[in-house]
Amino acid sequence: MDRDSDRIPKNVLGSPLQTCNERPVTGFFRDGCCNTNEEDVGAHVVCVRVTREFLEFSAARGNDLTTPHPEFGFPGLQPGDRWCLCALRWTEALQAGVAPQLVLAATHEAMLEYAPLAELKKYALDLN
Repeated sequence: MDRDSDRIPKNVLGSPLQTCNERPVTGFFRDGCCNTNEEDVGAHVVCVRVTREFLEFSAARGNDLTTPHPEFGFPGLQPGDRWCLCALRWTEALQAGVAPQLVLAATHEAMLEYAPLAELKKYALDLN
């Protein structure tokens, strides 16, 4: 999907994509949204609330999300922060039993290529 097209980005529920987080600012485009296009080879499309267990899991797989990188404007994540995560990392964490909860309204519809909605709903923070 081209983020510059006239089409409004949709979430996994079929409604307009909501903001995931602006503190720290997230998203492939660093616009606070889990928007994507063909340049986003990592598919940063799932809005999660990170946990300590997930952060440790991610670091053990070579993606340390807790260490600040001021040169990239990245403050490092703390448990409880919301972040646009790569779709494959979330599914990998799911298989390992450490998948963080997610926000369906802020998770891009492209995530449905990686996991069915029924599975995503099991981890949803914004249902009920």
